Amino acid sequence: MSLEIPVISIKDLNFSYSDNPVLENVNLKIDRGELASIVGPNGGGKTTLLKLILGLLKPGQGTIEVFGTTPVKARRKIGYMPQHAQLDPQFPISVLEVVLTGRIDQCGKGLNGSFPRTATAQAKAALAEVGMADFTQKHFNRLSGGQRQRVLIARALCSEPELLLLDEPTSNIDPRSEENLYETLARLNQKMTILLVSHDLGFVSHFVKSVICVNHEVVIHPTSRINGTIIKEIYGGDFDLIRHDHRCGPSGHSHYDPFSGDHEPLNLKGKS
Repeated sequence: MSLEIPVISIKDLNFSYSDNPVLENVNLKIDRGELASIVGPNGGGKTTLLKLILGLLKPGQGTIEVFGTTPVKARRKIGYMPQHAQLDPQFPISVLEVVLTGRIDQCGKGLNGSFPRTATAQAKAALAEVGMADFTQKHFNRLSGGQRQRVLIARALCSEPELLLLDEPTSNIDPRSEENLYETLARLNQKMTILLVSHDLGFVSHFVKSVICVNHEVVIHPTSRINGTIIKEIYGGDFDLIRHDHRCGPSGHSHYDPFSGDHEPLNLKGKS
């Protein structure tokens, strides 16, 4: 029986901007159905790694394959949400129109053309996936931060991808919106492989199975092994860890499980 081809396979990869090394000797394999998080300090190469997977950048050395082929050839199977949405806040664009930009390849005559019904149906289905089906005609820039992030994920889903790449999907949203977002991703992970960049180790460590630590080099840890020593190695110093997945009450601490929605007792030892 033949082994299944990994969704992402990177071997001995090096990448530099001019003469400035960014990623060195990277080896990484992501199998189908995984939900993994990329963490690391600013400037460590996290976004660069995503762009290499997308084929927007080419490695100086080594190889990278996505679904067994080049990133460019596999691009139609990838949904991507960038860290910053380049949308003019004054531009009158609706939620549905934002999501349809994820299917711009189906537009009849460039940006001035019309989309076929299939593309519109896919956009509405993507909005339903993230709980935004009732917002199709709302002005995008009148939404809350959490709602905007959901719409941008819907844009990435509109092409019906098999791999979803998210760069800082929880930036600039409140803790409750963050919990809702992770619940959505847990549901989507039943149908696709997900790789996301996040600094929120407190929540991510409970939610994902593997943490890909990127600081010029790449080291993979199961979430069960993430501790203060490893965090210090990742970020190169001490920092405060803030958890959004527990709450305090008369009965003590409880732990939020994004898969069941339940709050279970949590024992915290030491200083975090």
